[in-house]
Amino acid sequence: MSVGKFIGGFVIGAALGAVTGLLLAPKSGAETREMLSDTAKDVLDKTDKTVKEIQSKAEEIVSDMQQKGDAIMEKIQNMLNIKKDEAANQ
Repeated sequence: MSVGKFIGGFVIGAALGAVTGLLLAPKSGAETREMLSDTAKDVLDKTDKTVKEIQSKAEEIVSDMQQKGDAIMEKIQNMLNIKKDEAANQ
């Protein structure tokens, strides 16, 4: 699942939950506005937390892949040097 789809689904689900809550719990206008404000803040906080977690995991994966790539390049360079030395000695 792509990150964009996950975040999109998360936001849509939160919005649907908020609308359902409004429809099932009639309150005064002031209470409803306060509830909407609180819900919006909660959704933004959760979304921000989720995005930061995804970014952190992505950074870890990129770092790991970069280290593995560097190790592979080093092995290839060593193999090339060995082959050059063998060719020079023949």
